[in-house]
Amino acid sequence: MPRKKQIVQKQKRRKVYRAGDMAGSAERIHRRGIFRLFTNYRVFAIIGAIGIIGGLAFSAFYTGGSANNDTGSPRGSGVTRTTPEAGATSVTGAAANIKQYSFAPEMAIDPAKTYTATIKTDKGDIKVELFAGEAPQTVNNFVFLARDSFYNGVTFHRVIPDFVAQAGDPTGTGTGGPGYELPAEATEEDFTAGVIAMAKPQEAGSPNNGSQFFFMLNDEPSFDGKFTAFGKVVEGLDVLKSLTPRNPQLEENPAPGDRIESITIAES
Repeated sequence: MPRKKQIVQKQKRRKVYRAGDMAGSAERIHRRGIFRLFTNYRVFAIIGAIGIIGGLAFSAFYTGGSANNDTGSPRGSGVTRTTPEAGATSVTGAAANIKQYSFAPEMAIDPAKTYTATIKTDKGDIKVELFAGEAPQTVNNFVFLARDSFYNGVTFHRVIPDFVAQAGDPTGTGTGGPGYELPAEATEEDFTAGVIAMAKPQEAGSPNNGSQFFFMLNDEPSFDGKFTAFGKVVEGLDVLKSLTPRNPQLEENPAPGDRIESITIAES
């Protein structure tokens, strides 16, 4: 049984609120230090207005900067990673700088115009007429990558005599690309010597690799309708046939293939 003294102490600690007592008590509480801000509604209004104006200003600056710098290039344009031997093709066959993009470029070419690519290699130049009217998305993609210097330093990583010469992989392994894939475009071009087409991953039903392409070194009717052909060699077929044979699928650590120094695009 509790002692009388304990009962008295509990009664002293217990508060009883009647109507109006809480409001009166709150008015008598004096906030100290930074807590005074919580009772100053004018200060809160000013801080809120500054926050809103600042947020709108930042948003306008960010959006404006993006608009002013928009060149029609995909996001990620210019983003690179450097291989160990910057300025040249590395010992693995990788390009000195490897660009990666978030998605394929927007349409920028005129399919009614004539586009010609000059591929400068270690073995000589290859001139290719591009089929802008037959494969506009593919040609647009190739033109964009060439003009953005994506192919500079890239090697012919797979060259099988009398069959194909494949390039466009900045890693030199046969598995790399620009960071995106392309849909296939149906073309009616016969796969004869000199035709250039987009490479596909080995998986059935996969879309085109975004940057890898191959040249036919001989006629191959079995390829007709299975790959997106987007151009044909008009000069330099002998250069293609002189490229160093290389097959990374069968060779272990093969020497780097012949290097693409640059690809220039002319339009008329």
